[in-house]
Amino acid sequence: MGSRIAVFCVGNKLMLDDGLGPAVYDALVAGYEFPDNVDVYDLGCLSLDLLDAVRDYDVIVTVDALDGTNAEPGTVFRFEPDAMARRSGATASLHDLKLVDLFDAAMLVGYEAQGLCLGMQVENPSPSELAIGLTPAVEACLPLLVETVAGELARLGSPLTPKTQEALG
Repeated sequence: MGSRIAVFCVGNKLMLDDGLGPAVYDALVAGYEFPDNVDVYDLGCLSLDLLDAVRDYDVIVTVDALDGTNAEPGTVFRFEPDAMARRSGATASLHDLKLVDLFDAAMLVGYEAQGLCLGMQVENPSPSELAIGLTPAVEACLPLLVETVAGELARLGSPLTPKTQEALG
């Protein structure tokens, strides 16, 4: 059996593009079968409650909405947790607890896992009113991010299997 891998899809479905992570989760679950060593989670936000996950997994892939990159909405990014560590602005997650913070806390109690962040520059991460759905630019690029997640899992030795039309039906 290969490495134990978790995919954390982070975000709030009620806040337009902040719902990117849950949208990726929905697309992955609808379109793919997962190998036994891969678990996919739809999380609201990262929290220190996830410390045990760092203990239980060898690799944690986080999928999140990004803002402040100066890239066009829909641009996909791949980076290590330290690349966004301890700074706001470019490639900063929209959420208060960053993956690197979770890993730092985990290391203090002796847990260690490899981390990888996949994200997309969003158009409207903070609507003035609750709104479900993604902006058109982000929605149009959603398949690219889903394929990027699938590609990273294949690179890690755990390729996903596309569901057949009968299974989708």
